[in-house]
Amino acid sequence: MSASVVLVGAPGSGKSTVGALLAERLDEPFVDVDAVIAERAGKSIADLFTTDGEAVFRALERAVTVELLEQPGVLSLGGGAVTSEEIRTALRGHRVVWLQVSAASATQRIGLNEARPLLLGNVRGQLIRLLAERAALYAAVATLTVDTDGQQPEAVVATIVDALSAAPAPVEPT
Repeated sequence: MSASVVLVGAPGSGKSTVGALLAERLDEPFVDVDAVIAERAGKSIADLFTTDGEAVFRALERAVTVELLEQPGVLSLGGGAVTSEEIRTALRGHRVVWLQVSAASATQRIGLNEARPLLLGNVRGQLIRLLAERAALYAAVATLTVDTDGQQPEAVVATIVDALSAAPAPVEPT
């Protein structure tokens, strides 16, 4: 069995919040890849970036994501996971929901959160850059795109559930 729904999107798109609510609604487990990485590394994502570097984090992210995609539940990927070709390939055959967000909304949600190492400094400017770099990658892996701007998490979950019930599950590649 594999993950029933995989959430992707920029920091501040609502992946963790929506993921937990969606899992509850679907009566499935919720797994946040970043939380699993932090647990296994024995340090926060910010500390992992600072002490070990982004390359070490990305290697852990690839391994953990590919492993967790084979387990049931709702899976929330880190914002940069889609930059990995290995992860994009592994996402084929999964229901992947892109939680789309504007830089303005994401900045408002995140604030000046120091726990996000790629956003240190000019948070809004960094988000604009990340969104520009990753939008095509999110779109390429998504089987459903949901705009989260101005939406409460419960409304986003309802949109996802409605779309999932209206569409058959994708066929996993053999």
